[in-house]
Amino acid sequence: MVSIVDDPGLQARLQPDAPAVLDIASNRNWTYAAWDKAIARTAAVLVQNYDIEVGQRVAALARNCAELVLLHLACARIGSIFVPLNWRLTPAELFPLLENAGPSLLVGDVSFLAPVQASWPTVDISTLRHTIETATPLASRPFDRNRPSLILYTSGTSGRPKGVLLSERNIGQTAINFGMLARTTPGSVVLAETPMFHIIGIVTNLRPPFMHGGTILISDGFDPARTLARLSDPGLGVTHYFCVPQMAKMLRESPDFDPVKLRPLTAIFSGGAPHAAEDIRLWLRDGIAIADGFGMSEVGTISCMPPYIPLIDTKAGATGIVPPSISLRIVDANEHDLPSGVPGELLLKGDNVFSSYWNAPEETRKAFTEDGWFRTGDIARQDEDGFLFLIDRKKDMFISGGENVYPVEIEAVLAALPGIREAAVLGVPDTRWGEVGHLAVVIAKGGPDEAGILAFLDSRLARYKIPKYISFVETLPRTSTGKIQKIILRQQLTTAEPAGARIKQI
Repeated sequence: MVSIVDDPGLQARLQPDAPAVLDIASNRNWTYAAWDKAIARTAAVLVQNYDIEVGQRVAALARNCAELVLLHLACARIGSIFVPLNWRLTPAELFPLLENAGPSLLVGDVSFLAPVQASWPTVDISTLRHTIETATPLASRPFDRNRPSLILYTSGTSGRPKGVLLSERNIGQTAINFGMLARTTPGSVVLAETPMFHIIGIVTNLRPPFMHGGTILISDGFDPARTLARLSDPGLGVTHYFCVPQMAKMLRESPDFDPVKLRPLTAIFSGGAPHAAEDIRLWLRDGIAIADGFGMSEVGTISCMPPYIPLIDTKAGATGIVPPSISLRIVDANEHDLPSGVPGELLLKGDNVFSSYWNAPEETRKAFTEDGWFRTGDIARQDEDGFLFLIDRKKDMFISGGENVYPVEIEAVLAALPGIREAAVLGVPDTRWGEVGHLAVVIAKGGPDEAGILAFLDSRLARYKIPKYISFVETLPRTSTGKIQKIILRQQLTTAEPAGARIKQI
């Protein structure tokens, strides 16, 4: 008996000859019938060549390519768990994630695998590609949508890695949510170049078009001129594109920017960082819908602006409407519900909400209220029309170029540098990246200078985490219990000329 277990499998029966995927870098394309068979061949390779069993993890370190998507869908079909990892991290940052995930197989680009391959079974992605192409498709198996198929890593305020465990039910609900909000149809063409180690890259860009029978164009990365040319190309026919606000700004600043060529887009969808209302309205005046949204690894898409220019203009600055499948509360510090318009912490429930953090029961417990509401850690308000506005983040995390940066992680690394007495990192506004790090540091006599600090961090942290400003101070403001008062520190750094030097952007 043949069982149709997922959306690509369904589309392969509904419209077998319709275009499903184009991998732009390799110029390979698949119809839905061919894509369904490619998933089955990938599943066969995992089971027969690498002995991957139910519950085992398959990790990946690679730039966007068709094989990453095939691996995730194949893992879901056989009951294993896909773990895409951030290839921008240093080996020192990657090792704790790999140790936590415990993969039975690590797939990736040769250059990314080299520093870590001695500790885990590995295969380079080009070898895997050839093996998949000649494999015999694996027959369908019983499919449990509540079974986890994905781990996405995010860091907590403690700096320890947390693996968000998502099931096919969670992922499918995100596909429904974003598909409704973003008007995904069988005619939708998504240019997918957000990194696939992010929720947007591996879920939001991919699952709605698969669900509706649209087409996915896989890009190996963002380049302003190249991306703009693809968005403007009527032959590609892109309708949906996701980026962070800093990327959108780079597109506008490109010499070849012509808004007329972008008007066929359903919308450019933006998120991952604050987006100024005046910047949004620049796009609207050009006749291009730029729809802000809000999501998290733990819950997928929470809200999105409808791709309708007059409404975006009226509500510029909002992150959109929350679909009816998601229940939300906005509460005060005592978890009492607040009225419309009053900011508070956002709590969520729904089939999109993750089940747990991988191998982290205590972190999981703290993430939920006693009656099962997920604590997002974000401060938000909802207006009388139901539009959600993000006010601030409850934690100290900031977002630089779409990447989450956790100050405690940077501070912990600096604690190992001789000559550093105290250190605190804040996120500060930046015209290019949205936010960057500002390090306030107390140095012992003979301690390191700016160059020494940067050199120390460069080998231990991804570049987007390295502070772009350094201020040398005599003391850091602390409470009576010894905690750094970052609100006071921020005031000190913004109301007076920083007693330090600006560090060149790197």
